[in-house]
Amino acid sequence: MRTIALVTQKGGSGKSTLAACIAVAAQEAGERVFLFDMDAQKSLLKWGARRNDKELPVEAISAPKLPAALAALAKGHITLTIIDTPATESAASEAAIKAADLCIIPVRPTIFDIWSSEVTRGKIKTLMKDYVFLLNQCPSSRETQRILDGAAAIEAMGGLLRPLIASRVDYQEAAREGMGVTEISEDGKAAEEMRQLWVSLKKRLARLKNADKQAKKAA
Repeated sequence: MRTIALVTQKGGSGKSTLAACIAVAAQEAGERVFLFDMDAQKSLLKWGARRNDKELPVEAISAPKLPAALAALAKGHITLTIIDTPATESAASEAAIKAADLCIIPVRPTIFDIWSSEVTRGKIKTLMKDYVFLLNQCPSSRETQRILDGAAAIEAMGGLLRPLIASRVDYQEAAREGMGVTEISEDGKAAEEMRQLWVSLKKRLARLKNADKQAKKAA
């Protein structure tokens, strides 16, 4: 089982929406997915209640209970766990970082978000965990100078997932219906971006797994 945590100390970065849409795209690709909501706002939990899908469970969980819950899931049929965290430095976000195989730091293409992401990255590095940035809520005409500058600034700090995720109406429509963007408009641009994003994430997780195996052999 692999575990992804969406972590950032800046509100409004779209963590819950991304968690839901990544989960659905992964499920469609054959993963058995479980979602944990550690944010006090419980947006992901509300999305799950609206979806009412036994094959894609969403549960709220506290920091102390997270390790045991993940250990139990790892013994079952779940292949991917996604954790949504609060937009603050807290016991919940730290527990999620520690538990994750990979931390995703969603960043909007604004200087305030980029500055904030440096703090998040610092926390993740202190805990010696793997991370990658995701540029989210970009203007639909993505190749603007602002976007290019933002991507360059983020890549200078660490890895950047591709594709960049544009700000599209489909994300809000999907969230309102308890769906993912790959379901609300199967042939839409948002759906294609999300499918590509899951492919990128799966490849990165596979590389991390292989690197871990090599490290254990060397030890």
